[in-house]
Amino acid sequence: MTRLLLFNKPFGVLSQFTDRGSPTVRSTLSDFIEVKGVYPAGRLDRDSEGLLLLCDDGRLQARIADPRYKMAKTYLVQVEGEPQAPMLERLRQGVRLNDGMTLPAAIAQIEAPDLWPREPPIRQRKSVADSWLKITIREGRNRQVRRMTAAVGLPTLRLVRWSIGDWSVAGIAPGAFEVSSVDKGLSFR
Repeated sequence: MTRLLLFNKPFGVLSQFTDRGSPTVRSTLSDFIEVKGVYPAGRLDRDSEGLLLLCDDGRLQARIADPRYKMAKTYLVQVEGEPQAPMLERLRQGVRLNDGMTLPAAIAQIEAPDLWPREPPIRQRKSVADSWLKITIREGRNRQVRRMTAAVGLPTLRLVRWSIGDWSVAGIAPGAFEVSSVDKGLSFR
Protein backbone atom coordinates (compact mmCIF):
# COMPACT_ATOMS: atom_id res chain seq x y z
CA MET A 1 0.00 0.00 0.00
CA THR A 2 1.33 3.43 -0.95
CA ARG A 3 2.22 5.76 1.90
CA LEU A 4 1.61 9.48 1.40
CA LEU A 5 2.60 12.05 4.01
CA LEU A 6 1.35 15.64 4.10
CA PHE A 7 4.11 17.62 5.82
CA ASN A 8 3.84 21.25 6.90
CA LYS A 9 7.40 22.33 6.14
CA PRO A 10 8.55 25.17 8.38
CA PHE A 11 10.54 28.15 7.11
CA GLY A 12 14.27 27.40 6.90
CA VAL A 13 13.96 23.63 6.41
CA LEU A 14 15.48 22.01 3.31
CA SER A 15 13.16 19.77 1.26
CA GLN A 16 15.60 16.88 1.49
CA PHE A 17 16.74 14.42 4.16
CA THR A 18 20.45 15.33 4.15
CA ASP A 19 22.48 18.49 3.73
CA ARG A 20 25.74 17.53 2.10
CA GLY A 21 28.45 20.05 1.44
CA SER A 22 27.14 22.93 3.52
CA PRO A 23 29.65 24.53 5.92
CA THR A 24 26.79 25.30 8.33
CA VAL A 25 24.26 22.91 9.80
CA ARG A 26 20.84 23.43 8.22
CA SER A 27 17.57 21.80 9.19
CA THR A 28 16.35 19.00 6.90
CA LEU A 29 13.36 16.69 6.64
CA SER A 30 15.17 14.13 8.81
CA ASP A 31 14.75 16.53 11.76
CA PHE A 32 10.95 16.05 11.50
CA ILE A 33 10.18 12.79 9.68
CA GLU A 34 11.41 9.41 10.87
CA VAL A 35 9.32 7.39 8.41
CA LYS A 36 11.63 5.24 6.28
CA GLY A 37 11.35 4.94 2.52
CA VAL A 38 9.41 8.12 1.75
CA TYR A 39 10.75 10.88 -0.49
CA PRO A 40 9.53 14.36 -1.47
CA ALA A 41 7.22 14.60 -4.48
CA GLY A 42 8.59 17.90 -5.74
CA ARG A 43 10.32 20.57 -3.73
CA LEU A 44 9.64 23.65 -1.67
CA ASP A 45 12.35 26.28 -1.25
CA ARG A 46 14.10 26.64 2.09
CA ASP A 47 12.59 30.11 2.57
CA SER A 48 9.04 28.91 1.77
CA GLU A 49 6.62 27.14 4.08
CA GLY A 50 3.68 24.82 3.87
CA LEU A 51 2.63 21.63 2.14
CA LEU A 52 5.27 19.18 1.01
CA LEU A 53 4.07 15.74 -0.08
CA LEU A 54 6.25 12.70 0.55
CA CYS A 55 5.52 9.18 -0.66
CA ASP A 56 7.08 5.76 -1.18
CA ASP A 57 5.86 5.22 -4.75
CA GLY A 58 8.15 6.59 -7.48
CA ARG A 59 5.38 6.66 -10.11
CA LEU A 60 3.11 8.66 -7.82
CA GLN A 61 5.99 11.02 -6.96
CA ALA A 62 6.58 11.67 -10.65
CA ARG A 63 2.89 12.19 -11.34
CA ILE A 64 2.57 14.75 -8.53
CA ALA A 65 5.76 16.63 -9.43
CA ASP A 66 5.77 16.42 -13.24
CA PRO A 67 4.53 19.69 -14.81
CA ARG A 68 2.94 17.87 -17.77
CA TYR A 69 0.15 16.65 -15.44
CA LYS A 70 -0.54 20.29 -14.48
CA MET A 71 -1.54 19.53 -10.90
CA ALA A 72 -2.82 22.71 -9.26
CA LYS A 73 -0.64 24.16 -6.50
CA THR A 74 -2.15 26.95 -4.39
CA TYR A 75 -0.03 29.43 -2.45
CA LEU A 76 -0.87 32.11 0.10
CA VAL A 77 1.56 34.91 -0.64
CA GLN A 78 2.33 38.02 1.37
CA VAL A 79 3.69 40.68 -0.96
CA GLU A 80 5.21 44.08 -0.43
CA GLY A 81 2.99 46.82 -1.81
CA GLU A 82 -0.64 47.23 -2.73
CA PRO A 83 -1.65 45.23 -5.84
CA GLN A 84 -3.27 47.23 -8.61
CA ALA A 85 -5.71 45.71 -11.11
CA PRO A 86 -3.17 45.73 -14.01
CA MET A 87 -0.63 43.83 -11.86
CA LEU A 88 -3.16 41.15 -10.99
CA GLU A 89 -4.27 40.89 -14.62
CA ARG A 90 -0.67 40.34 -15.76
CA LEU A 91 -0.36 37.48 -13.26
CA ARG A 92 -3.65 35.99 -14.48
CA GLN A 93 -2.59 36.16 -18.14
CA GLY A 94 0.97 34.91 -17.62
CA VAL A 95 4.19 36.75 -16.91
CA ARG A 96 7.37 36.79 -18.98
CA LEU A 97 10.28 35.49 -16.90
CA ASN A 98 13.86 34.92 -17.96
CA ASP A 99 12.95 31.29 -18.79
CA GLY A 100 9.83 32.18 -20.80
CA MET A 101 6.16 32.95 -20.29
CA THR A 102 4.32 31.40 -17.39
CA LEU A 103 0.97 29.77 -17.89
CA PRO A 104 -2.06 31.77 -16.78
CA ALA A 105 -2.61 31.67 -13.01
CA ALA A 106 -5.66 32.01 -10.78
CA ILE A 107 -5.14 35.14 -8.65
CA ALA A 108 -7.21 36.66 -5.86
CA GLN A 109 -6.37 39.37 -3.38
CA ILE A 110 -7.35 38.09 0.08
CA GLU A 111 -7.46 39.26 3.67
CA ALA A 112 -4.49 38.23 5.81
CA PRO A 113 -5.01 34.51 6.50
CA ASP A 114 -4.98 33.04 9.99
CA LEU A 115 -1.60 31.30 9.77
CA TRP A 116 0.92 30.11 12.32
CA PRO A 117 3.62 32.63 13.29
CA ARG A 118 6.72 32.46 11.14
CA GLU A 119 10.14 32.13 12.77
CA PRO A 120 11.85 34.46 12.19
CA PRO A 121 8.95 36.88 11.71
CA ILE A 122 8.51 38.92 8.53
CA ARG A 123 10.14 42.34 8.76
CA GLN A 124 7.41 44.96 8.97
CA ARG A 125 7.98 48.45 7.56
CA LYS A 126 5.64 51.23 8.61
CA SER A 127 6.15 53.16 5.37
CA VAL A 128 5.45 50.20 3.04
CA ALA A 129 2.10 48.39 2.91
CA ASP A 130 1.84 44.66 2.44
CA SER A 131 -0.97 42.55 1.00
CA TRP A 132 -1.95 38.92 0.60
CA LEU A 133 -2.65 37.03 -2.61
CA LYS A 134 -3.96 33.54 -3.25
CA ILE A 135 -2.14 32.20 -6.32
CA THR A 136 -2.82 28.88 -8.06
CA ILE A 137 -0.38 27.69 -10.70
CA ARG A 138 -0.08 24.51 -12.74
CA GLU A 139 3.66 24.65 -13.36
CA GLY A 140 6.63 24.06 -11.13
CA ARG A 141 9.49 26.28 -12.20
CA ASN A 142 12.23 27.15 -9.74
CA ARG A 143 11.04 29.91 -7.38
CA GLN A 144 8.23 30.61 -9.86
CA VAL A 145 5.73 32.40 -7.60
CA ARG A 146 8.42 34.68 -6.16
CA ARG A 147 9.66 35.54 -9.65
CA MET A 148 6.11 36.16 -10.92
CA THR A 149 5.21 38.59 -8.13
CA ALA A 150 8.54 40.39 -8.46
CA ALA A 151 8.01 40.74 -12.24
CA VAL A 152 4.85 42.77 -11.63
CA GLY A 153 6.39 44.92 -8.87
CA LEU A 154 5.16 42.99 -5.82
CA PRO A 155 8.13 41.32 -4.09
CA THR A 156 7.20 38.27 -2.02
CA LEU A 157 7.68 38.58 1.73
CA ARG A 158 6.17 35.24 2.81
CA LEU A 159 5.15 32.24 0.73
CA VAL A 160 3.03 29.38 2.06
CA ARG A 161 2.05 26.47 -0.19
CA TRP A 162 -1.48 25.75 0.98
CA SER A 163 -2.46 22.87 -1.29
CA ILE A 164 -1.46 20.50 -4.07
CA GLY A 165 -4.46 19.07 -5.90
CA ASP A 166 -7.02 18.29 -3.20
CA TRP A 167 -4.37 17.74 -0.51
CA SER A 168 -4.07 20.65 1.92
CA VAL A 169 -1.94 21.70 4.86
CA ALA A 170 -5.04 22.96 6.70
CA GLY A 171 -5.00 21.78 10.31
CA ILE A 172 -1.41 20.50 10.22
CA ALA A 173 0.97 22.31 12.57
CA PRO A 174 4.37 23.46 11.25
CA GLY A 175 6.85 20.58 11.52
CA ALA A 176 4.08 17.98 11.74
CA PHE A 177 2.69 15.58 9.14
CA GLU A 178 -0.41 13.51 8.51
CA VAL A 179 -0.87 10.34 6.49
CA SER A 180 -3.41 10.74 3.68
CA SER A 181 -5.31 8.68 1.17
CA VAL A 182 -3.54 8.52 -2.18
CA ASP A 183 -6.65 8.80 -4.36
CA LYS A 184 -7.98 11.84 -2.45
CA GLY A 185 -5.75 14.40 -4.15
CA LEU A 186 -5.42 12.94 -7.63
CA SER A 187 -7.37 15.45 -9.65
CA PHE A 188 -5.29 15.91 -12.80
CA ARG A 189 -6.30 17.93 -15.84
